[in-house]
Amino acid sequence: MRPLALLLDSLHLDAHTVRFDVDKSDRLFSVYAEDTLVKTYPCVLGENPIGDKFCQGDRKTPEGTFTFRSKRVHASWHKFIWVDYPNAESYRRFKDRKAQGLIPAGKDIGGEIGIHGVPEGMDHWIDLGRDWTWGCIALKNTDVDEIYPYIIPERTELTIAP
Repeated sequence: MRPLALLLDSLHLDAHTVRFDVDKSDRLFSVYAEDTLVKTYPCVLGENPIGDKFCQGDRKTPEGTFTFRSKRVHASWHKFIWVDYPNAESYRRFKDRKAQGLIPAGKDIGGEIGIHGVPEGMDHWIDLGRDWTWGCIALKNTDVDEIYPYIIPERTELTIAP
């Protein structure tokens, strides 16, 4: 597969329009630019992947549209790209669910959701297709490296769909 930078260039797409979609049911992380699908990567999710994130500790990957807070090199996960979960919509759903009694009293909404790699030499964790994170989206390290330059905190969009 051709590198993301070459694909964007060969298709004459503006790199500043890059956005990401995660399809939880297919375990696919997709890169779009100017509404054109450019590339997809396999991903794994929280170990309890069905449904939206309700609260801290449920090991679900949240659903919705987000941006990113920051990105950094990470000692355990190669790189960590911090998703702005919880955002205003996440808080609204959390409060509604709590009012309906769907979330136990005393439970927090959670946070620290991100996109990250795997420990060095463990890309096969992604190839296995088994969900194991606490709610994050995990990619192979080379795939995280490819998307990393295109993430502009507070601007680049990420949509996570069921």
